[in-house]
Amino acid sequence: MGKFPNVSKCESHGREKHTVVADLDGTLLIGRSSFPYFALVAFEVGGILRLLFLLLASPLAGFLYYFFSESAGIQVLIFAAFAGMRVSDIESVARAVLPKFYSTDLHPEAFRVFSSCGQKCVLTANPRIMVEAFLKDYLGADLVLGTEISTFKGRATGFVTKPGVLVGENKAHALQKTFTTTKPEIGLGDRKTDFPFMNLCKESYMVPRKPEVRPVSTDKLLKPIVFHDGRLVQKPTPVMALLIILWIPIGFVLACLRIMAGSLLPMSIVYYAFRALGVRVTVKGGPPPAPEKSLGRSGVLFVCSHRTLLDPIFLSTALGRPIPAVTYSLSRLSEIISPIKTVRLNRDRVKDADMIKKLLKEGDLVICPEGTTCREPFLLRFSALFAELTDHLVPVAMNNKMSMFHGTTTRGWKGMDPFYFFMNPSPAYEVTFLSKLPEELTCGGGEKSSHEVANCIQRMIAVSLSYECTGFTRKDKYRALAGNDGDVADKPRIGADKIMGC
Repeated sequence: MGKFPNVSKCESHGREKHTVVADLDGTLLIGRSSFPYFALVAFEVGGILRLLFLLLASPLAGFLYYFFSESAGIQVLIFAAFAGMRVSDIESVARAVLPKFYSTDLHPEAFRVFSSCGQKCVLTANPRIMVEAFLKDYLGADLVLGTEISTFKGRATGFVTKPGVLVGENKAHALQKTFTTTKPEIGLGDRKTDFPFMNLCKESYMVPRKPEVRPVSTDKLLKPIVFHDGRLVQKPTPVMALLIILWIPIGFVLACLRIMAGSLLPMSIVYYAFRALGVRVTVKGGPPPAPEKSLGRSGVLFVCSHRTLLDPIFLSTALGRPIPAVTYSLSRLSEIISPIKTVRLNRDRVKDADMIKKLLKEGDLVICPEGTTCREPFLLRFSALFAELTDHLVPVAMNNKMSMFHGTTTRGWKGMDPFYFFMNPSPAYEVTFLSKLPEELTCGGGEKSSHEVANCIQRMIAVSLSYECTGFTRKDKYRALAGNDGDVADKPRIGADKIMGC
């Protein structure tokens, strides 16, 4: 460690024309182990059995890494996590899942130096396919040199191509092949096996091992992480991976009990049943009274922020009565187990407007105008259609907390969303009813445009939740995470007189 000075002694000013070459694990990242990221790929692509296989192989990987060679240990992890997987699935996880976890583990001193240089190169033993998307999109890396995995007919074989895992002299050779005529100004590493490539740089610095250091805040990234996918909430360290594997069978049974309670019991007692089963529901604000046709009190439209497909169900739980919901797409399984009536919209403005008007004549209705969920503290653009249909609008701010699993997915089967949410040991939902929108701020009473009304409600909910309003849409989310527009295949249309539910 004494061969090179500490990274804290590296001057970061005036580096705009300099090139930096940095290692990843233990250097740009605080954590020195890549196991959690291999575990994420294993679970998201291969499920619990692949995660179990990786966990069982990790002692062998650790033994080889520390007592034989780093290269052999990493090769075991690559084989256990990747063998047989479609390359496109690995790329998808690298783009949609891993950036969220990488971004919370950036070393402040290494990041300070790395971000100050004009040209940035990362040299890592990790598979390039796994790290390149994050490094280029969020850290601005110009070049990523990593281990190349071997493939056959679009699938990973579990092995690597020549020259093998980029460790020690292999890193130095890769750097020499890339920088043939010039020397990089700065080299950053954290261990002896980084010395060979660090010796090729004009000045090099060591990043000391300090696991207690505070990571860089995510607002320092090139762009915010608004969208991310994946089922796991926490980084799957070996201990956490073991807990996940042991909990899933128990959690699934618990989820089934919770779903049965919500589906079969009267909505007036679901709140208490959820509490007894460990689901915390917090209600804030004053909801409006139920509509009564005899008193001329028509239904209101509850306009909700969208965290999971369970938003309308927890709103109904908070009110103690079932409120029908309109939705753009819902899996058949979710429709079957839903305790409230659900109506699928047609994505045809005229038809959808007629349907919503008919439903409002029958009573209250709930809609999530974002059109898709968002996990981070951002609100997507609100579709303005709802504002044209009624002046009786009640904004509702929805928020939830999960400790183990996310209850949403972009790439996976949405039918499992409610199960994953209820598989959390003690999930929580917070339902905040805001004041009914004043008449002077509506389209009818205040002669406001539908877009003005939609933006007004978006801001009201954002202030309540301390979230940030954005102009992102469903298409932006699916393009970022799944590489498509999020369009669903045509299904039989459901009329307003044939409301689905159970």
